[in-house]
Amino acid sequence: METTHRVVAADARDLAALDDDAVDLVVTSPPYPMVEMWDDLFRESDPAVGDALDAGDGQRAYEAMHGVLDDVWDEVARVLAPGGIACLNVGDATRTIADYRVYRNHARVADAFVDRGFTPLPSVLWRKPRNTAAKFMGSGTLPPNAYVTLEHEHLLVLRNGDEPRDFPPHDPDRYAAAYFWEERNRWFSDVWSDVRGRRQSLPAAHGDRERSAAYPIEIPYRLINMFSVRGDTVLDPFWGTGTTTLAAMAAARASVGYELDAGLVDGFDDRLHGIEEFTADVARDRLERHREFVRDTEASFDYDATHYDTPVKTKRERDIRLYRVRDIEREAKRYRTSHEPIEG
Repeated sequence: METTHRVVAADARDLAALDDDAVDLVVTSPPYPMVEMWDDLFRESDPAVGDALDAGDGQRAYEAMHGVLDDVWDEVARVLAPGGIACLNVGDATRTIADYRVYRNHARVADAFVDRGFTPLPSVLWRKPRNTAAKFMGSGTLPPNAYVTLEHEHLLVLRNGDEPRDFPPHDPDRYAAAYFWEERNRWFSDVWSDVRGRRQSLPAAHGDRERSAAYPIEIPYRLINMFSVRGDTVLDPFWGTGTTTLAAMAAARASVGYELDAGLVDGFDDRLHGIEEFTADVARDRLERHREFVRDTEASFDYDATHYDTPVKTKRERDIRLYRVRDIEREAKRYRTSHEPIEG
């Protein structure tokens, strides 16, 4: 099978390359309002942001920054097919302007999608690894003026409209995209504490991680497998270093990315060196982890997988296919990947 991937160096407030209802899933991590590293971006997007910050009006700056994101969400609502899912990695912000406070970005973004006709679904908290012991703010060990440290981000999950997507009975793309029973139990938990950048091994050009605040590839890879089927198209309107596209390639989905920073787009080819081996490792790792689960659990397994020499827990898992990229063609920020199933 083949998938296509496009990267557009343009502002996501106008997704001109995409028709209405053109994508099946959105997975993205937008810039977080009121996090200082994004101030310049928001200032350039709307002068009202700079006016509010310079005036020391944090609440007005917060609303102006979300106004910039709202224009992107208008386009996301247009291009996401009815029943399609939007998954957004959003972090809250703490900042002192007039006073110290938390800015609840996740709640503001969720409300913006509800206003556009989306249905909020149960979401996930993922705990970020912390590498410093000096994490407390305020009075440290003295009550009552110390502050809770934010060590998680929100993975919002919202459906476009009231009704889920409809599939033909026994749709082969849907059944091939099934996940293992134990993956379902782990992935659909409302707290992820096991994401540690385990698969973030493809190279990034110098400085890209700092400029894009890239998240571990395990996050978009899980979300793509959870909320799309084989061959679907995934959109990331805040593409960064292309982590969502890499995850889509590993999951045998097509993708489209929008990114303002043309330098990040130009550096993406460097991240594709070794994509064939990387995607093969991702697929084999999933299969091996399932086999470890089979060996280590006392649960019974009533079915055999059709394509792999392993039992599975449920009937719907039997036709799982795990893919690797066999080869990739590049042309002007368009990529065509040929996939083949891994053996085993």
